[in-house]
Amino acid sequence: MSAPGTGRTPVSATTFQLVVNGATLEVDDSARVDAAASGKPTIVTLHGAPGMGSRGNDWEVYSAFTDAFRVVSYDQRGSGASSDTPPYTHEQFAADVDAVREALGLGERIVIAGGSYGGFLAQEYALRYPQHVRAVVLRDTAAHAGFKDEAMRRALASPYPMDVPGLTRLFEGRTTSDADFRALITMIMPLYTVSYDAERDARQVAAMQLHHATHNHAFAHNQADFDLRPRLAELSAPVLVTVGRHDWVTPLAASEELHALLPDSELVIFEQSGHGPQNEEREEWRRVVREFLTREVLA
Repeated sequence: MSAPGTGRTPVSATTFQLVVNGATLEVDDSARVDAAASGKPTIVTLHGAPGMGSRGNDWEVYSAFTDAFRVVSYDQRGSGASSDTPPYTHEQFAADVDAVREALGLGERIVIAGGSYGGFLAQEYALRYPQHVRAVVLRDTAAHAGFKDEAMRRALASPYPMDVPGLTRLFEGRTTSDADFRALITMIMPLYTVSYDAERDARQVAAMQLHHATHNHAFAHNQADFDLRPRLAELSAPVLVTVGRHDWVTPLAASEELHALLPDSELVIFEQSGHGPQNEEREEWRRVVREFLTREVLA
């Protein structure tokens, strides 16, 4: 589960709706306000936390790169302001990425960027559509779902009160309603950052557009057989792996494993961050990503 970032995404001149594969997606595209964008390489971002996350934080963070890149961020089907249109499978999510690429004329090869569960999907896309991937940026993610027990242990060992049956339901994809989902998210929010800000996180949770059924499918079904480790050697594109030292849900070991299995990867650890170095150490994280993209894409 990804930290939710900034909650509801503001609608602006870059925002529009796009229908792909039967789903209506809410999209932000820098080309809407940048006449030169069509001549730039494109970064497509994939948010984490199906049913909880949205494009907002990715759009905010990656907008800093629009001087050199076209940036496209969208709410995945069943998340944010996009439609509740099953199926919510990894195959479908990856197919949606490629449909967005084609519909918006993003060129034959894109940079695919994903954090947390969005990192799962970025890997899936890169393996399913390798001919369309120029580079990959991963943040606080894993190649399999085998770290859930460790995340549970970390949550229960934290100084914050945890409802064990509720936490179990959350991880097993058995939330009963959006209200139940919101209450459980509120409970785990203190775990995501090194420095907890209760007022900030309360505002973010209140602003979330929740879709508990999407979350349930992702955690009860998709993760059951999610394990890309046997295939990572096939991923020939350069990959930047970034992670917060204190990440509770996709721990450092998950990123170290990714780095070890990917044939062309770089691992950067952010010492003062939990699950969101793109927020907790934003300028340094952006510097690292820009350096990687300049070397691997712009050079």
